[in-house]
Amino acid sequence: MTLSGSAGRRSVPVTVVLPVLNEEENLPGALSSVAWADQVVVVDSGSTDRTVELARDAGADVARFDYPGHGPKKKNWALEHLRFRNEWVLLLDADERVTSQLRDEIEAAVRNPSADGYCIDREFVFMGRSLRCFRPNWNLRLFKHRLGRFEDLGLTDLPGTGDNEIHEHVVLDGRLGFLDNALLHDDDRGLTAWLDRHNRYATWEAHLYHRFRHEPIGVGPIGLLRLDPFRRKRVLRRIWVRLPMRPVLRFLVWYVLRRGFLGGRPGFTFCALMAFYELTITTKMRELELIHGENTSERRAADDAGVSGLPGR
Repeated sequence: MTLSGSAGRRSVPVTVVLPVLNEEENLPGALSSVAWADQVVVVDSGSTDRTVELARDAGADVARFDYPGHGPKKKNWALEHLRFRNEWVLLLDADERVTSQLRDEIEAAVRNPSADGYCIDREFVFMGRSLRCFRPNWNLRLFKHRLGRFEDLGLTDLPGTGDNEIHEHVVLDGRLGFLDNALLHDDDRGLTAWLDRHNRYATWEAHLYHRFRHEPIGVGPIGLLRLDPFRRKRVLRRIWVRLPMRPVLRFLVWYVLRRGFLGGRPGFTFCALMAFYELTITTKMRELELIHGENTSERRAADDAGVSGLPGR
């Protein structure tokens, strides 16, 4: 795939929103791939490297985001507070690139829309190789900005998970479409950044698992088939958290069912890391359950001692 540029091309009526934090290695490539957009806004949350400087040098607008530890995180905040010059918004991470084929498809979609928002697949490059097992990986990234907001899973105030949405999906109040071409996902920061990021993700996921395990699945087999892909994925997650041996199952799903073995050594390494990621989530979830059990025991002991009847309790 070839990356898109602006040479000889007219501006496309799209506002690109790039949420960043210390992304000086990835950002230039991302900005170059969307130079065709009418407006590019980099939403920075206190970078200490050259991220802001590089964004301004590329002609992007820069918005400062300071997360107070509660309330909307970076992307939802941007959707609520930025001044959009265009009806359409494209959400892009700094380690993603818009190819020329996708750029042309985006232009056609916003100039002659058949939907109010479009899901885009992602092509994932890991250790220098594009992994087929990662696809399809649909995300709603292109939509009319007034009609889309990230879902609230009740975890926005969770400490230690960063100031950006993790695996929440955009909920669209309108018609949904799908584009044929994929975003190119290629992180130039290497494996250490991936591991650090997924450690934070695992904390968030552990809290979500803990909650889902205590909530009903909410739909039967027939109802599951009638759901759209995003709601179906959420229901499947509620089933997944109830299964035993999830780290082993995740490896088998990625390596066998999703054909990670076709990715050679990078494919095996990625699938093994996904199994380790599942193990990390499971361990953190068990830690939460242990803490919850200790708190329950402490409250029961206090009640037995009559402490709960004291003033102020």
